[in-house]
Amino acid sequence: MGECGPSSSRLACCAVRAGWCGMRCRSFSFDRLAWEQSRLIDLTHSFGADTIVWPTEQDFRLVLQQAGETPGGYYYASNRLEMAEHGGTHIDAPIHFSKDGQTLDQVPIERLVGTGVRIDVTAQCGRDRDYLVTLQDFEQWEAAHGRIPTRAIVLVDTGFARFWPSRQTVSGHRAERAGGCTSAPFPGLASRGAAWLVGERQVKAVGIDTASIDYGQSTKFKTHVALLSQNVPVFENLGDLRDLPDQGFDVIALPMKIAGGTGGPLRVIAVLPPSH
Repeated sequence: MGECGPSSSRLACCAVRAGWCGMRCRSFSFDRLAWEQSRLIDLTHSFGADTIVWPTEQDFRLVLQQAGETPGGYYYASNRLEMAEHGGTHIDAPIHFSKDGQTLDQVPIERLVGTGVRIDVTAQCGRDRDYLVTLQDFEQWEAAHGRIPTRAIVLVDTGFARFWPSRQTVSGHRAERAGGCTSAPFPGLASRGAAWLVGERQVKAVGIDTASIDYGQSTKFKTHVALLSQNVPVFENLGDLRDLPDQGFDVIALPMKIAGGTGGPLRVIAVLPPSH
């Protein structure tokens, strides 16, 4: 709104402005109240000695450096972290599988916050550990719930988070090789389904509660390529998604901002409005 002029209309103009400001302030107050009454669900596994990492990576370590009373009379504690980028609940930055993709610090924060939808494939994955989530699953979701919103954050619920932190059950890793593993039966997202999410629904990001967005038997990691080559970040090893509704919530997924990083630890929460 521009400046009020020097005429007799100035009083009316200022009154309109005051009314507009009052409405805007009331709106902000209402939003704050709604936020305070919202339910927050943590979708992040705690990092510790049992954190699941890719089998070619070193385990997470929290190294105690100091803990105790100091000569100055105050208590002081400090640790050192040793960890892989791609372990526990974490983000894959586009450069992870795309040479010219964004590094972790270059991922726009707008991509990490937004409307969320939960795709429940727990029944299918319970019957088949190698299940691939396909376009048909998304079409069935839309038939029941309506169109997946443009620029949503899609979370795939396989039900495998409930097995955490059993490495054998969650990821099935039994043997190692460069870049992957053998005999790793766990579900994932098919590359055609991923490409559809990018091309037809322009999703901001895609998350899953398994160790990889590609299923465990993958050797080409086509789903990683389909998403990350389009600068769509991936969230892996999400916590239990069963308390989420199919839609009607927001996602906030904030990683450690590592310059040049290909990924990093991620704190993810879902925000449910008071009606839930």
